Amino acid sequence: MFYHLVATLRPSHRYAVFLALDVLLLAVAWFLAHTLTPGADWSADAADIRFWDLGLLLAATGLLNVVLGLPRVRLNSYAGRDMLASAFVAMALMVIGLAASRLLQGHAAHPGALVITGLIYLILTVTARLVLRAALLRIQRRGTPRLRVLIYGAGQTGQQLAAALTTDDAVMPVAFVDDEPRLQSLQIGGLRVHKPDDIAQLVAQHNVQRIVLAMPSAPAATRAAITRRLTDLGCEVHALPSFADLVTNDARTLYESRPVGLSDLLGRDGLEDQLPGVNETYAGRRILVTGAGGSIGSELCRQLIRSRPGHLVLLDHSEIALFDIDRELRALAPDLTITPILGSINDKALVTVLMQAKKIDIVLHAAAYKHVPMVEANAIEGMRNNVIGTRTVANAARDAGVERFILVSTDKAVRPTSVMGASKRFAEMIIQDMATRSTKTRFSMVRFGNVIGSSGSVIPLFAEQIARGGPVTLTHPEVTRYFMTIPEATRLVLLAGTFARGGDVFVLDMGKPVAMRDVARKMIEGSGHTVRDAENPQGDIEIRITGLRPGEKLHEELLIGSDMLTTPHPRILRAQEGHLSEIELAKALRSLSEAIETRDVALLRSILTQWIEQTEPVEPVEATVNE
Repeated sequence: MFYHLVATLRPSHRYAVFLALDVLLLAVAWFLAHTLTPGADWSADAADIRFWDLGLLLAATGLLNVVLGLPRVRLNSYAGRDMLASAFVAMALMVIGLAASRLLQGHAAHPGALVITGLIYLILTVTARLVLRAALLRIQRRGTPRLRVLIYGAGQTGQQLAAALTTDDAVMPVAFVDDEPRLQSLQIGGLRVHKPDDIAQLVAQHNVQRIVLAMPSAPAATRAAITRRLTDLGCEVHALPSFADLVTNDARTLYESRPVGLSDLLGRDGLEDQLPGVNETYAGRRILVTGAGGSIGSELCRQLIRSRPGHLVLLDHSEIALFDIDRELRALAPDLTITPILGSINDKALVTVLMQAKKIDIVLHAAAYKHVPMVEANAIEGMRNNVIGTRTVANAARDAGVERFILVSTDKAVRPTSVMGASKRFAEMIIQDMATRSTKTRFSMVRFGNVIGSSGSVIPLFAEQIARGGPVTLTHPEVTRYFMTIPEATRLVLLAGTFARGGDVFVLDMGKPVAMRDVARKMIEGSGHTVRDAENPQGDIEIRITGLRPGEKLHEELLIGSDMLTTPHPRILRAQEGHLSEIELAKALRSLSEAIETRDVALLRSILTQWIEQTEPVEPVEATVNE
């Protein structure tokens, strides 16, 4: 109620309240002073003169406060300079009282009483404002969560930050940390200064959510080292320039983050605006998206709801991923029929019943294990999911008379060196084979490179490493990759469904591959840091060469052969590629199924070598610290 009353007062009303408060406090101080002063004359003869003194002091108090603007000072900003103004008023009142009583009335008031009046008035007016401010802030913040901040650096910048946050409604500083032993254990601005070894304890004790590095004069390498040390505490770590630098040009050059342009990462201009919509193809259709909770699958769903399908069925084996995309889509299109199905693409009965019961018209098959090192270490499950699962979904689609089936593939399927790439090539060959024997369902596939922003993508990994202060890890100094955006990838998939004739492999003209070393350098410099290498040993963040991971290729490819056909869109190409015959594929799949069921990894790898055209592995390079 108190806070609501103060908050709703008009400025003119607040001004009048504080002016009246100051005048009232002067009267209280005057009476207290004359009561406490020995020898004060309270006789009837002196009463009139004393009250003339009081009237004069009250008028002087009001005038001085108006001139100095004290009634206009906001409670939450009342600080040292305003207290000095109050002290000036108190001293002026002493002088005015003494001069007036001696010169104007010819009767000197007791000097001790006037001095005590000024002192008591100063104490009362400062205390009243501080108490009111504390009460207002306490009521205002009650029930409001505040970000708890630990300030690393108790120097000038840290003290200025703490002072600025003292009255902030959203952020609360809890303590200082400083490397300087002379500052440790001191109290600065009501906050204790601790040593760095106490940080973990402070974080747990005060539930610290963010640590701010208030040490702009420290070298960038020092700040980066501190940031790395603090990342394991579960708090965000932010660096703060000096407040003086914030108003100079230096702050712009030293601290401004310059995001890397999308064209720099892609090695070309983006094509989102050049890829047309496909609403007419998918409008009113019953569509199944497998892997609907993944990076590509979820974006496919977002694009599809714009086409207003008749029924959108989401299949994923991750409960949380399926829950999230289902909730998001229902919020975006509340009147659209959406059915989430929790299950695996390897569940033949589930997939078969699903296709037939929901009368699916179009299948977008995005479900796959895609992380190269993870699939390399779990080859059996990777092949089971990516190959056997694809065959299960494709067979069910054919048996249910689905009109279109589009497989989402990857450039790692072209002459693969990894289990993941080989599994996707096997999946492609299954779709190519089914396309030659299907009379109703049109099977096709889309092959593209690395998708910026997808789970496990190298770009978010680089960004995370840069935020921690480095190093940025690169597997090989010469590694290159094709990149595309999630909207490009999903629109390519949807367009492929409209262009498909059967057995097609669609690829996007993605320009030239991008050197990952250049991407890492641009992202470091775009974050306002410098690269630490032989030419710049004092740089902020190093690029560390770790060596190619098992199954990783130095350069990715998009095509197995060289025969390219055009499509209705100039930037989308159709490749007619060879594949295993029906008999060869059946034999390969029988052997593959045997290896999977017996969990024989050696047999599995020999099958891949026998049936998949592969690239010779690149000789590894020794890990180095700098590029």
